[in-house]
Amino acid sequence: MQKILIIGNGGREHAIAAALDADNRVGQIFCSPGNGGTARLNKAENIPFHSLEQLADFAKEKNIDLVIPGAEVYLCDGAVDLFSSRGIKSFGPDKKAARLEGSKAFAKDFMDKYSIKTAKYIRYTNVDLALKSLEDWNYPLVIKADGLAAGKGVIICQCKTDAEEAIRDIMVDKQFGDAGSEIVIEEFLEGKEASILSFFDGNNIIPLKSAKDHKKILEGERGLNTGGMGVISPNPWFDNNRMVEFKRDILEPTLRGLKAEGLIFPGIIFFGLMMNENGVFLLEYNLRFGDPEIQTLMPMLKTPLLDLIESSMTGTLDEDVIEWHDGHSCCVILASGGYPETYKKGYSISGMDNVDGHVYLAGAEKVDNRLLTSGGRVLAVVCLGDNPEEARTKTYNEIKKIHFDDKYYRSDIGL
Repeated sequence: MQKILIIGNGGREHAIAAALDADNRVGQIFCSPGNGGTARLNKAENIPFHSLEQLADFAKEKNIDLVIPGAEVYLCDGAVDLFSSRGIKSFGPDKKAARLEGSKAFAKDFMDKYSIKTAKYIRYTNVDLALKSLEDWNYPLVIKADGLAAGKGVIICQCKTDAEEAIRDIMVDKQFGDAGSEIVIEEFLEGKEASILSFFDGNNIIPLKSAKDHKKILEGERGLNTGGMGVISPNPWFDNNRMVEFKRDILEPTLRGLKAEGLIFPGIIFFGLMMNENGVFLLEYNLRFGDPEIQTLMPMLKTPLLDLIESSMTGTLDEDVIEWHDGHSCCVILASGGYPETYKKGYSISGMDNVDGHVYLAGAEKVDNRLLTSGGRVLAVVCLGDNPEEARTKTYNEIKKIHFDDKYYRSDIGL
């Protein structure tokens, strides 16, 4: 019976833990720090997170068979390198490969070197040169902080004044700390977005079902960016023709580049895409399970998650053995009012056990056998349907059963 350690405390980690909790090959799951959802699982135990070093000591002491770092910050901080040095298997990239997510400049240079279809760009470390270059761009344009910025380091600028303000905010005022020591300026691409989660085993990249994430806080994709307010899968705009373009222009050259650069690891490659009349473009790489994409996909996946992880670890991935439930999946995030800015915590959550679907907790904690809100994105409700509208209708009907003060959600996910 396997012992597994999952690092993180979001909805992604609850979805991973829930899938593994249902596998009879798994004996015990430790979640650090975990959340109110992982605390409710049969085989899971939440343990404190103090440092990666202490978790490595814990994993060695407990004879952990597999470590799954959930969030990008752990991967970029070298979690896989650390656990590997202690002889403990990890699912994810080492620090070198994690730069594809941790550094937007590194990722864009990689795309350029291996002719991966993406937006035109220039990178800057000098504020004055960056400001001067704004004369040469068409608007809108995109300015990105190079490093990790909790999903908030990408700014779409409608005019030169906006761009100047963004550059000063990032590089001078250090709005995102050291993540803004370098920036990437790139052309703005219009079209429809798609998210493609895939498994990587060093030899093959196997894509899962497509998804459409809704990142803005307000309906109609308006307002501030969030960690994601909902997902529909499959993505209605990502058809077979788009898949052909994606594999030819992005997946296959990415695989060639990873092999050529020695960026080999068992783990996830998340492709953030933009589709328009000129083809499919790569916006970004993530090297971990997408959130809330993984919450959306897990209920549709028939193949045990552990099978895919183990196949990645052994270099034996095979697209033909991945089985799916028919139909569509809709995920809607329930957030605390005021998110992604100021919001209150500590509200009691009720009604979850009445939901006919899947509920994954994120910003929620278990206190004295009660569930309380503890974050901005509180939980995700996911339902399946034979078509997108049935999946949407079911999800929104089930949402009505869950209650906590100041509950907020978008009503247009999947439209």
